[in-house]
This record gives sequence, C-alpha cells and structure tokens, in this order.
Amino acid sequence: MYAGLDSDKLKEECGVMGVYSDDKQSTSQLIYFGLYALQHRGQESAGMAISDDGVIDYHKEMGLVPRVFNNKVLKELTGNVGIGHVRYSTTGESHVENAQPLVVKYKKGHIALAHNGNLVNAGALRDMLENEGVIFQTSIDSEVVANLLARYHKDNIEESVKQVMEVLKGSFAFVLMTDDKLIGARDPHGLRPLCIGKTENGYILASESCALSTIGAEFVRDVEPGEVILIDENGLKSIKSNKWCRKSLCMFELIYFARPDSTMDDINIYLARSEAGKILAKEAPVEADVVISVPDSGTPAAIGFAEESKIPYGVGLIKNKYTGRTFIQPNQELREQGVKIKLNVLKENVKDKRVVMVDDSIVRGTTSKRIVAMLKEAGAKEVHVRVSSPPVKYSCFFGIDTPYRKYLVGANYTVDEIRENIGADSLHYISLEGLKKSTKRESGFCLACLNGEYPMEVPMEGDNKKGD
Repeated sequence: MYAGLDSDKLKEECGVMGVYSDDKQSTSQLIYFGLYALQHRGQESAGMAISDDGVIDYHKEMGLVPRVFNNKVLKELTGNVGIGHVRYSTTGESHVENAQPLVVKYKKGHIALAHNGNLVNAGALRDMLENEGVIFQTSIDSEVVANLLARYHKDNIEESVKQVMEVLKGSFAFVLMTDDKLIGARDPHGLRPLCIGKTENGYILASESCALSTIGAEFVRDVEPGEVILIDENGLKSIKSNKWCRKSLCMFELIYFARPDSTMDDINIYLARSEAGKILAKEAPVEADVVISVPDSGTPAAIGFAEESKIPYGVGLIKNKYTGRTFIQPNQELREQGVKIKLNVLKENVKDKRVVMVDDSIVRGTTSKRIVAMLKEAGAKEVHVRVSSPPVKYSCFFGIDTPYRKYLVGANYTVDEIRENIGADSLHYISLEGLKKSTKRESGFCLACLNGEYPMEVPMEGDNKKGD
C-alpha cells in the first residue's frame, strides 16, 4: 500500500478513473497516467476498457499499472470513452477473473464497469439474481451491479443507474460506460470519494484529485453523495438524488488512504494530516530530541507534530518502495524479515536520542512492535509513539479490509497495555475530537471503525465480524 506497512494496516479496495475525450488517441494514455497516480489505492490488478464507435475493447491483468500496460497495448486501445481500475480485493479472490473493469454484453449493447467500495447487501442481491437464472462469472460485487443495470435498462441508462442505486446498500463510487456515454455515481452517504475534472478535449472522473493533477486536468468539483454524472457528446449532466442522507466520508481516506496531494470534499489531505500532528503535540506533549515518521502517510502528521512541539523533525526510517507485501510471506520469521526489508532505520538520526515516532494508525500492533524494537536496536534511548488517529476498535463493512474485531488491538487492550506490548516508552492517540478538529469540520464523516456508529444498518454476519 501507499502508506505504512501492509501487515498492520487497513487496506482500501481500489481506485477508478473515467475519461470522455474528443481526442481518441489520448484516452488510453490519460487513463494510464491517472491509474498510475491512483496506484496507492490498489496493487493487485489493473485494467482499462475503451469504447470506439460502439465497440468496447479492454485489457486487464494482475500486477502494477506499468506492468499491465505497455505502448503496444495503449496504442491498440483507442476511442472517445474509457474507464480504468486499480484493485485491492476486499470481496472476491485475488484472481484475474475478478480484475476490473467488468465488461458485459446485454440486449441494449455493452456496459463496462469499475467499482470502488463494498456492498453490504451484495450477497442477498446475488442470491436473488441466481434464483432467477442469472449466471455469474466472478465473485465480485461489480458483477451484481452490472446485472442489475442490464435488468433495469429500458429507455435510458441514467434511469437504470438511478434504479440500481435505490437497491444498493453500502459504499460505492463507480464509473461505467456504454457504447457512447461515461457515467459516474457516488453512494448516498458519500463514503467513497469521486471527483470531476475538465480537460481541453473533455471530462475526467477519478477517485482522487491527484489523478487530475497528474494528467493536467482542471479540478471541477467532487461528485455529491447520491449524485449521478452523465457525460456524452452533449456535455456533462448532473442528476441529483432526491433522498437526503447524512454525508459520511470515510475518515480513513483522510487519515491513511488518500495521497497527501489530493483534496477530498474540500479538505486538503496534507493540511489535515499536518494539523492532526499539531493537535496531537498539544494533547500529548513529550520531552524528546527528534520527531520521525512511519512513512509515508505518517509523515505530514510528524511534520506538524515537530512544528508545534519545536522538536526537530528528522528522517529516522527509510522505506524501500519496491518491495512486495510483507503479509503474504508464509511464516512469521519471513514476515518479520519482510518488515526489515521494507523499512530500515537511519541509525545516525536516532542513536542516543529520545525519539518521537508518529504513525497514522495502529491496527493489530504487530508492525509497531517491530519498528519500536528496530529503533531501540539502533540505539534510541527512548521511543515515544504518537498516533494521528484514535484507536481502531470496530470492523468496517464498507470497503476497508479491517480484521475481525478480536484482532483489533484497540478493541481488546487499554492504551497502556498496547504501549507495553509494542515496547514503547509512552503511547498516545489523538482524541476523536482532535481528529475532527484537524479537518476543520465537526461532522460529515463515517467514524464507525473508531466509535462503532455505522451510517447504516450492517448485515447480521457483521455481529460476528465485530468479534467476541
């Protein structure tokens, strides 16, 4: 993942990208560079689909964006409309059959769909469709959505999208295309992000604004919760929802998932994280010689902590950005070795010093324990851990791959017990009020993994997921 270490972190499902352009030759290139900018949101698979005069062609494989696409593939994918996807799986196994975009043929033509999020009623909808004779080729939520779109499509696709959104329950931001239209939609709570960009030749839809900056597109605005965006030869059309829902942007988008150079629902990610670090320094002051971060998403908060505390900021941990995931190693010894490969201590900056280590979150606690031990082995006199999110105490059902509650260290141990377990000399989390204050907003967030207050009813099996 983009931030921190995978074995002890939350994982988000994916990133989506859509392009409508008058320049057929540039569409695949815009999607390619946009997906490259969204690579932090998923590294298991990548894909894109392009429509050229009503013919949809696509290419998708397992792996990173530059591995999946080369010049030959991009030159062959030409057309006015295209969508792309990078995936980290939270539903559906990690196989190429489950890679997106999903392309299906039905009586009205073709649909290609790329989806970010998680549908809590996908199982029930799938059972209903299978009972009526629908055959599924994948195990992902997106195929459920595609089948519903085909079922409801009578006169026009936007009415079909609106009808499907009425029956979907959970989080979603998706881009889809027909033979000649690009459509984007965001769930009524706005749990997952989606924004609109403008180029000289057309429009862009993307999970994050950093993708727009990468391709030189102008940021227009975020898609509103429950809104459907339709883009075709007539321009952009907005279809607003007539149902009121409390906006509930996932707070972990701001804490961890989003790139710091993105702006999401008018919140600058870097400034919010930096402000969280400043608030954390006020809430949990400490006497120390150097502030370091757990790269990468802990860095803005660490810089903010250093500015507020007047303790110098230094680089204490070097991240190797080209390693594989540590959590796929077959045994504990190799997993621990994977952490050392992924992060290395810069001994000269921590030896004989009292160190403040700022991280964005602690989920299981295993990685934090290893990093603290590495710092002390490198000669740090003291290691004080500061966390720019409150303890993660509840499981997520909306597209974040949190473990069962029994594995969440914040749900089962006190802060002092966690401190003792990870070997830190002190441990403090930012308060929930402090975290909200860092965003300059008092409301508009899903905080379920922090306080257990879900924005909608979760399925019965969720009670089991929340642990014992």
